[in-house]
Amino acid sequence: MLTLGIETSCDDTAAAVLKDCDSLLSSVISSQDQIHTRFGGVVPELASRTHLESIVPIVREALDRACVTLKDIDLISVTQGPGLIGSLLVGFSYAKALSYVTRIPLVGVDHMAGHLLAVFLEEDKPAFPYIALIVSGGTSSIYLARSHTSFSLLGRTRDDAAGEAFDKVAKLLGLPYPGGPRVSAEASSGNSAAIKFPRAWLGRSLSIHGSHVSSISGVRDPGPSMACASTTAVSLSAEEDSLDFSFSGLKTSVLNHCNQSRQAGIPLHIPDICASFQEAIVEVLVEKTVLAARKHNIQTIVLGGGVSANPRLRESMSKRCQQEEKALFVPRPSFCTDNGAMIALAGFYYARDAKTTSYDQDVYSRSQL
Repeated sequence: MLTLGIETSCDDTAAAVLKDCDSLLSSVISSQDQIHTRFGGVVPELASRTHLESIVPIVREALDRACVTLKDIDLISVTQGPGLIGSLLVGFSYAKALSYVTRIPLVGVDHMAGHLLAVFLEEDKPAFPYIALIVSGGTSSIYLARSHTSFSLLGRTRDDAAGEAFDKVAKLLGLPYPGGPRVSAEASSGNSAAIKFPRAWLGRSLSIHGSHVSSISGVRDPGPSMACASTTAVSLSAEEDSLDFSFSGLKTSVLNHCNQSRQAGIPLHIPDICASFQEAIVEVLVEKTVLAARKHNIQTIVLGGGVSANPRLRESMSKRCQQEEKALFVPRPSFCTDNGAMIALAGFYYARDAKTTSYDQDVYSRSQL
């Protein structure tokens, strides 16, 4: 079975051809970074217009690289949501028209399902059930995956997603777009314990190495010994069971630090700011994911989404999984960011469960998972 996957949820136009569920014949991605860099972020109108220009040649290139034609395709899988409505409409409308003309079955899939299953594009595949942390510019969520089409949302961001926080902090520090990789690069030469940025645990208390620390507001200011998540295990108490995230306060803390430093005439040390900020995000992401695995007695953890390509997150999650004796599965960076291959894979399993899409359906901005 050959599946054509089409992805246009944000600012990348992507297409891929997948044979069955385990043989990727082609994957083509057209980035819009150059277009949006001068604006410091994605401009929705420009993104949708660029998708209109790119989608036909990108799909054609994916078919050519796979050495197939539309006559060989058995299924068209396309992102139906969530994402930018204008961008989604380009890909979804194109896929519907293509399906209508060629009579090839169509399935619209949830973008989050693509990220949840992207790890299955690798040779080393996890077994169900597993806990998945999906982190990107648009979401920070924890899921319990029971099968290729059954996912339960356990926790999500209440405000800024992790990737969004990275981009906003990069912008206020004067770093170019896209911000996430820039912050990570600066952090590599910085001291993650230099600045005590807060961690939002969204609960009343937590236990650190057996000592009880109250956190009425849900925001904790870590001491020097708490700065590195790879060496410090944070064990949340029974009354702290929230798996949600909140990073808007951390972003504001970085802004306040920069303003106070400038007012005092103290030069900003960008690497230390980036390293301390990154550590604050990574620690919360890792510990909440581990907590979810403990609560549900799951021995396997999976990472997905663009931010899962962050080296520090991968390193910290790997060390914590070793400490907890849990298996960790992480797709290669090219499968972490938006791509057509993961959409084709999700569509394959949707279609296998007879979850096809009618032509009168529309796109949606919020995930339905």
